[in-house]
Amino acid sequence: MKLTITLLAAALATLSLGADAQEARIRKRLAARIPQMSKIDEVRRTPMAGLYEVRIGTDLFYTDARGNYVIQGELFDSKARRNLTEDRISQLTAVDFSELPLKDALTIVRGDGKRRVAVFEDPNCGYCKVFERDMQRVDNVTVHLFLYPILSPDSAEKSRNIWCAKDQAGAWTDQMLRDKPAAAANCDTSALQRNLAFGKKYKIMGTPTLIFANGTRVSHAIGTQEVEKRLAEAGSKSATAAN
Repeated sequence: MKLTITLLAAALATLSLGADAQEARIRKRLAARIPQMSKIDEVRRTPMAGLYEVRIGTDLFYTDARGNYVIQGELFDSKARRNLTEDRISQLTAVDFSELPLKDALTIVRGDGKRRVAVFEDPNCGYCKVFERDMQRVDNVTVHLFLYPILSPDSAEKSRNIWCAKDQAGAWTDQMLRDKPAAAANCDTSALQRNLAFGKKYKIMGTPTLIFANGTRVSHAIGTQEVEKRLAEAGSKSATAAN
């Protein structure tokens, strides 16, 4: 029995060394052939035999076992009906809600405010305006709104005026629900620059992007029922974790 365990351990160690050597070869070959891949952060096997994931930051590529071919695209699991690339990027760019820089967000409280959601929005975003109308029917929630001016040349100006307004929440509501721009105003807008930097780091590519208290992320507008469902799920998971 002891001999069997010893042989099994040795075999596993050999396989581990083989995998490490394989990944090192891929890393070395791609770096030598493609200058943009000189700093690869990670090489790992995918569920598809012979295909390896190559990660540079949060950018994903795929290659064969020899590093002779490189694919930039999405990998789907047709049996599980899942986009494996999307799942992996979501994992890499996950945001811990407790680490969100809430000082750089507007805070809007409805009802008791017990439930929480963070939203990245651009004042020129049409989908955001639809989302905001739906959110008026969601009660007992605190919305941490990050102004994220990425869509139009005047998005930064509108965001500045909202951020610098005496009543930030009111200025935002007027802009999104009534198409009434905030009056021109000036103040320290470094928070907006930090929001843009944060979004770049975590690949927030469009608005609205929602982040719920359990870390769930949605990169498009959703309706009232879906918001309620996700808030309930986030609250349920948070309660379970606390227990």
